Amino acid sequence: MNPLKQYLKANIDLITTRLVEFASIPSISAERAYAPAVRQAAEWVAARMQAVGLRNVRIVDTARHPVVLGDWLDAPGQPTVLIYGHYDVQVVDPLGSWQTPPFEPQVRNGRLYGRGVSDDKGPLLTAIEAVGSHLAVNGRLPVQVKFMLEGEEEIGSPSMEDFLRSHAIDLACDVVLSTDGAMWPPGRPSLSVASRGMASLEVVVQGACKDLHSGRHGGTAPNALIALAQVLGSLRTPEGRITVEGFYDGVAEPTECERAEIAAVPYSEADYCAEMQLKPGFGEPGYSLLERQWVRPTLDVVGMGGGYQGEGIKTVIPASAWAKISCRLVSGQDPHDICEKITRHLHAHCPPGVHLEASIKEGGVPAYRIASDHPGLKIAAAVLQDLYGEAPLVVRIGATLPVTDAFRRHLQADTLFFAFASADEDYHAPNEFFRLQRLEDGLLGWAEFLGRMENMDPALMKGIKSHDCI
Repeated sequence: MNPLKQYLKANIDLITTRLVEFASIPSISAERAYAPAVRQAAEWVAARMQAVGLRNVRIVDTARHPVVLGDWLDAPGQPTVLIYGHYDVQVVDPLGSWQTPPFEPQVRNGRLYGRGVSDDKGPLLTAIEAVGSHLAVNGRLPVQVKFMLEGEEEIGSPSMEDFLRSHAIDLACDVVLSTDGAMWPPGRPSLSVASRGMASLEVVVQGACKDLHSGRHGGTAPNALIALAQVLGSLRTPEGRITVEGFYDGVAEPTECERAEIAAVPYSEADYCAEMQLKPGFGEPGYSLLERQWVRPTLDVVGMGGGYQGEGIKTVIPASAWAKISCRLVSGQDPHDICEKITRHLHAHCPPGVHLEASIKEGGVPAYRIASDHPGLKIAAAVLQDLYGEAPLVVRIGATLPVTDAFRRHLQADTLFFAFASADEDYHAPNEFFRLQRLEDGLLGWAEFLGRMENMDPALMKGIKSHDCI
């Protein structure tokens, strides 16, 4: 047996125990009350990096949560790989929907359940341990390696723009390998080649100066909730086509090759609707379900409120109402431009008698795509082929990884998603889990990937612009 494979198989139980310990830390980045736990997670990661033999391990503070850095640079002339991941996790609400406490990880039927085990602590630890296997077995790494592990991904990586700008020289690399991401579907190996961007804004509608008695003022004072509903209802057709003028400007139709790649992914819209208990019929006309999720832009109201929300009825006309709007973007769309267009639409459709204000939220991110002929992508495909005995499917990520665009701008490096989580593992939801088989697969895959990068010409990974199909 390959010595690396033998080492990892012999240590899989110990690595699983470490993951349980890691996932027990409630590193929720969105809630300031958990800031000490986020730092605790950073310290845990730093300690593990030092234990496997990485050098220059340090915790660097940012405006919000720290970044953990480390490296091993004793392979001069070899490619430099920057390994990226995040140790923060999503909030756990609704807590009552968890079968077991979210920060008391438990193994059931070959799955480890707990918040963050799939997104992204399991995959992150996989990369650290795979690097450690090379150092333990061979005493060296086949390539130059740097680590950048952040604690703000689940809140949009707000500090990473400034961090990358100020640490660009230290983090210079030929390619970024991301532990974040997921395979699709869970039963097949897959390679993600693109992710959607994101733009967000908040809307406030104001009528009278205060809530008014609905008997005394009904029929004469505008209702902010009804006005907001009218404005929001104008944003999309009943089927889901976005009506904002210019929203689709610059959005290219998927090519025949792209559509063929997506169609090759075995997925049933009927099964999806049944699983999600949805009534069929919604969705932008002319596109399949996966095309809508991967290569088409979206606009969603993700929160709204106003008026009395307690028990019973309070007969008042609400003076104000608010909503939060989030868009997933594709290539050809600029986040700020999209927010400006939505703002103009909201004002144009605002009914008389109310005042509307829209504020663009920070953290907009353009869509990302790696070139199909990037050599790292070809290595990843070959590793997955050997690991699973079949060629990986080519898929996209409907969600957003905020730092990919920043890596490209500040480091001039592309990001390759090489994650072994699965798309069905309920990350961001109650009862998140990580398949233990995928933990073992990931360890072997990462160790093999780094080995196959040895002696590759770093220049081959720069300046690639092809976006044809694989």
